[in-house]
Amino acid sequence: MFDAIAPRYDLLNFLMSFGMHLGWRRRAVREVLAVKPRVVLDVGTGTGDLALALARDGDAGAEIVGLDFAGGMLGIARRRAAEARAGQSARFVLGDAFRPPLADASVDAVISGFLLRNVDGLPEVFAAMARVLRPGGRLVILEMTPMRQPLLRALFRLYFNRWVPLLGRLVSRHASAYSWLPQSVDEFVSAEALAAVIAAAGFADVRVHRLGLGSVALHTATRV
Repeated sequence: MFDAIAPRYDLLNFLMSFGMHLGWRRRAVREVLAVKPRVVLDVGTGTGDLALALARDGDAGAEIVGLDFAGGMLGIARRRAAEARAGQSARFVLGDAFRPPLADASVDAVISGFLLRNVDGLPEVFAAMARVLRPGGRLVILEMTPMRQPLLRALFRLYFNRWVPLLGRLVSRHASAYSWLPQSVDEFVSAEALAAVIAAAGFADVRVHRLGLGSVALHTATRV
Protein backbone atom coordinates (compact mmCIF):
# COMPACT_ATOMS: atom_id res chain seq x y z
CA MET A 1 0.00 0.00 0.00
CA PHE A 2 2.75 2.47 0.91
CA ASP A 3 4.57 1.75 -2.33
CA ALA A 4 1.34 2.37 -4.25
CA ILE A 5 0.67 5.77 -2.67
CA ALA A 6 4.30 6.94 -2.63
CA PRO A 7 4.04 9.23 -5.71
CA ARG A 8 1.19 11.25 -4.12
CA TYR A 9 2.14 10.82 -0.48
CA ASP A 10 3.65 14.28 0.07
CA LEU A 11 0.79 16.03 -1.71
CA LEU A 12 -1.79 14.18 0.37
CA ASN A 13 -0.01 15.03 3.63
CA PHE A 14 -0.10 18.69 2.66
CA LEU A 15 -3.78 18.60 1.71
CA MET A 16 -4.94 16.59 4.73
CA SER A 17 -3.14 18.79 7.26
CA PHE A 18 -3.71 22.06 5.36
CA GLY A 19 0.06 22.42 5.32
CA MET A 20 0.35 22.35 9.12
CA HIS A 21 2.48 19.19 9.03
CA LEU A 22 5.37 21.29 7.74
CA GLY A 23 5.47 23.24 11.00
CA TRP A 24 5.13 20.09 13.09
CA ARG A 25 8.10 18.53 11.31
CA ARG A 26 10.19 21.68 11.73
CA ARG A 27 9.51 21.57 15.46
CA ALA A 28 10.59 17.92 15.63
CA VAL A 29 13.78 18.67 13.70
CA ARG A 30 14.64 21.53 16.08
CA GLU A 31 14.25 19.19 19.05
CA VAL A 32 16.79 16.82 17.52
CA LEU A 33 19.27 19.49 16.45
CA ALA A 34 19.22 21.02 19.94
CA VAL A 35 21.58 18.23 21.10
CA LYS A 36 23.94 18.73 18.11
CA PRO A 37 23.92 15.05 17.05
CA ARG A 38 26.60 13.55 14.84
CA VAL A 39 24.53 10.49 13.86
CA VAL A 40 20.71 10.47 13.62
CA LEU A 41 18.36 7.61 12.77
CA ASP A 42 15.00 8.51 11.19
CA VAL A 43 12.72 5.50 11.68
CA GLY A 44 9.90 5.27 9.14
CA THR A 45 11.48 7.98 7.01
CA GLY A 46 8.97 7.64 4.15
CA THR A 47 9.88 10.10 1.41
CA GLY A 48 12.62 11.57 3.58
CA ASP A 49 11.14 14.85 4.85
CA LEU A 50 12.68 14.69 8.31
CA ALA A 51 15.98 13.16 7.20
CA LEU A 52 16.52 15.77 4.51
CA ALA A 53 15.63 18.62 6.86
CA LEU A 54 18.16 17.28 9.37
CA ALA A 55 20.80 16.99 6.65
CA ARG A 56 20.12 20.55 5.51
CA ASP A 57 19.99 22.21 8.93
CA GLY A 58 22.38 20.05 10.96
CA ASP A 59 26.09 20.50 11.54
CA ALA A 60 28.46 19.80 8.68
CA GLY A 61 29.65 16.21 8.78
CA ALA A 62 26.60 14.86 10.60
CA GLU A 63 25.26 11.55 9.29
CA ILE A 64 21.52 10.99 8.82
CA VAL A 65 20.18 7.47 8.26
CA GLY A 66 16.61 7.18 6.96
CA LEU A 67 15.06 3.74 7.56
CA ASP A 68 11.85 2.47 5.97
CA PHE A 69 10.36 -0.82 4.81
CA ALA A 70 8.66 0.61 1.69
CA GLY A 71 11.00 0.64 -1.29
CA GLY A 72 8.74 2.98 -3.23
CA MET A 73 8.97 5.59 -0.51
CA LEU A 74 12.75 5.24 -0.29
CA GLY A 75 13.10 5.66 -4.04
CA ILE A 76 11.52 9.09 -3.77
CA ALA A 77 13.64 9.95 -0.72
CA ARG A 78 16.84 9.06 -2.59
CA ARG A 79 15.80 11.12 -5.60
CA ARG A 80 15.04 14.09 -3.37
CA ALA A 81 18.41 13.70 -1.66
CA ALA A 82 20.18 13.72 -5.01
CA GLU A 83 18.29 16.84 -6.11
CA ALA A 84 19.18 18.56 -2.83
CA ARG A 85 22.79 17.34 -3.05
CA ALA A 86 22.39 15.79 0.39
CA GLY A 87 23.67 12.37 -0.58
CA GLN A 88 26.85 12.66 1.47
CA SER A 89 25.03 13.37 4.73
CA ALA A 90 21.72 11.52 4.25
CA ARG A 91 21.48 7.88 3.24
CA PHE A 92 18.39 5.73 3.04
CA VAL A 93 18.17 2.10 4.07
CA LEU A 94 15.48 -0.50 3.46
CA GLY A 95 14.76 -2.13 6.80
CA ASP A 96 12.49 -2.92 9.72
CA ALA A 97 11.75 -0.61 12.66
CA PHE A 98 11.88 -3.65 14.96
CA ARG A 99 15.43 -4.50 13.82
CA PRO A 100 17.34 -1.36 12.78
CA PRO A 101 20.55 -2.47 11.01
CA LEU A 102 22.77 -0.42 13.31
CA ALA A 103 25.11 -1.28 16.16
CA ASP A 104 24.18 -0.84 19.80
CA ALA A 105 24.63 2.72 21.16
CA SER A 106 25.73 3.95 17.73
CA VAL A 107 23.48 7.00 17.22
CA ASP A 108 23.04 10.28 19.07
CA ALA A 109 19.36 10.80 18.25
CA VAL A 110 16.36 8.88 16.93
CA ILE A 111 13.46 10.65 15.29
CA SER A 112 10.22 9.21 13.93
CA GLY A 113 7.25 10.90 12.33
CA PHE A 114 3.79 9.33 11.98
CA LEU A 115 5.04 5.76 12.07
CA LEU A 116 3.78 4.29 15.31
CA ARG A 117 0.11 3.86 14.37
CA ASN A 118 1.30 1.48 11.64
CA VAL A 119 3.26 -0.93 13.83
CA ASP A 120 2.06 -3.78 16.01
CA GLY A 121 4.14 -3.76 19.16
CA LEU A 122 5.05 -0.36 20.59
CA PRO A 123 7.26 -1.71 23.43
CA GLU A 124 9.34 -3.67 20.92
CA VAL A 125 9.80 -0.67 18.63
CA PHE A 126 10.92 1.56 21.48
CA ALA A 127 13.24 -1.17 22.74
CA ALA A 128 14.85 -1.23 19.29
CA MET A 129 15.25 2.55 19.34
CA ALA A 130 16.74 2.40 22.84
CA ARG A 131 19.22 -0.25 21.71
CA VAL A 132 20.77 1.89 18.96
CA LEU A 133 20.78 5.11 21.02
CA ARG A 134 23.80 5.95 23.14
CA PRO A 135 23.17 6.79 26.82
CA GLY A 136 22.06 10.41 26.96
CA GLY A 137 20.82 10.32 23.37
CA ARG A 138 17.66 12.15 22.30
CA LEU A 139 14.39 10.53 21.21
CA VAL A 140 11.84 12.62 19.27
CA ILE A 141 8.48 11.15 18.25
CA LEU A 142 5.81 12.91 16.18
CA GLU A 143 2.47 11.13 15.97
CA MET A 144 -1.26 11.73 15.79
CA THR A 145 -3.15 11.28 19.03
CA PRO A 146 -6.82 11.12 20.08
CA MET A 147 -8.13 14.60 20.88
CA ARG A 148 -9.30 15.25 24.44
CA GLN A 149 -11.74 18.16 23.98
CA PRO A 150 -15.17 16.61 23.14
CA LEU A 151 -16.32 19.16 20.55
CA LEU A 152 -12.99 19.26 18.74
CA ARG A 153 -12.80 15.48 18.87
CA ALA A 154 -16.24 15.18 17.25
CA LEU A 155 -15.34 17.65 14.48
CA PHE A 156 -12.00 15.97 13.92
CA ARG A 157 -13.58 12.53 13.62
CA LEU A 158 -16.17 13.86 11.17
CA TYR A 159 -13.38 15.33 9.04
CA PHE A 160 -11.26 12.19 9.24
CA ASN A 161 -14.10 9.73 8.62
CA ARG A 162 -15.66 11.59 5.69
CA TRP A 163 -13.22 13.93 3.99
CA VAL A 164 -9.87 12.13 4.39
CA PRO A 165 -10.90 8.78 2.81
CA LEU A 166 -12.53 10.61 -0.11
CA LEU A 167 -9.51 12.83 -0.61
CA GLY A 168 -7.22 9.82 -0.38
CA ARG A 169 -9.12 7.94 -3.08
CA LEU A 170 -9.24 10.92 -5.41
CA VAL A 171 -5.60 11.95 -5.11
CA SER A 172 -3.78 8.67 -4.50
CA ARG A 173 -6.03 6.68 -6.86
CA HIS A 174 -5.85 3.84 -4.38
CA ALA A 175 -9.27 2.59 -3.34
CA SER A 176 -8.55 1.83 0.31
CA ALA A 177 -5.18 3.39 1.16
CA TYR A 178 -6.61 6.10 3.40
CA SER A 179 -9.66 4.31 4.76
CA TRP A 180 -7.51 2.94 7.61
CA LEU A 181 -6.43 6.38 8.81
CA PRO A 182 -9.50 7.36 10.89
CA GLN A 183 -9.60 3.97 12.58
CA SER A 184 -5.88 4.01 13.30
CA VAL A 185 -6.18 7.36 15.08
CA ASP A 186 -9.27 6.33 17.06
CA GLU A 187 -7.62 3.13 18.24
CA PHE A 188 -4.19 4.58 19.02
CA VAL A 189 -3.09 5.12 22.60
CA SER A 190 -3.32 8.52 24.25
CA ALA A 191 -0.29 10.78 24.39
CA GLU A 192 0.03 10.08 28.10
CA ALA A 193 -0.13 6.31 27.59
CA LEU A 194 2.49 6.56 24.86
CA ALA A 195 4.73 8.51 27.23
CA ALA A 196 4.46 5.64 29.72
CA VAL A 197 5.49 3.12 27.06
CA ILE A 198 8.50 5.29 26.19
CA ALA A 199 9.55 5.54 29.84
CA ALA A 200 9.25 1.78 30.31
CA ALA A 201 11.61 1.20 27.35
CA GLY A 202 14.51 2.89 29.14
CA PHE A 203 13.96 6.61 28.66
CA ALA A 204 13.85 9.48 31.13
CA ASP A 205 12.64 13.08 31.05
CA VAL A 206 9.71 12.10 28.80
CA ARG A 207 7.81 15.20 27.74
CA VAL A 208 4.64 15.67 25.68
CA HIS A 209 3.91 18.73 23.54
CA ARG A 210 0.49 18.89 21.90
CA LEU A 211 0.24 20.43 18.44
CA GLY A 212 -2.49 20.90 15.83
CA LEU A 213 -5.24 21.77 18.32
CA GLY A 214 -4.34 18.63 20.23
CA SER A 215 -4.53 16.23 17.28
CA VAL A 216 -0.75 15.66 17.18
CA ALA A 217 1.68 14.91 20.00
CA LEU A 218 5.41 15.55 19.99
CA HIS A 219 7.21 13.34 22.53
CA THR A 220 10.80 13.98 23.55
CA ALA A 221 12.89 11.82 25.87
CA THR A 222 16.45 11.00 26.87
CA ARG A 223 18.03 7.54 26.75
CA VAL A 224 19.02 6.43 30.25
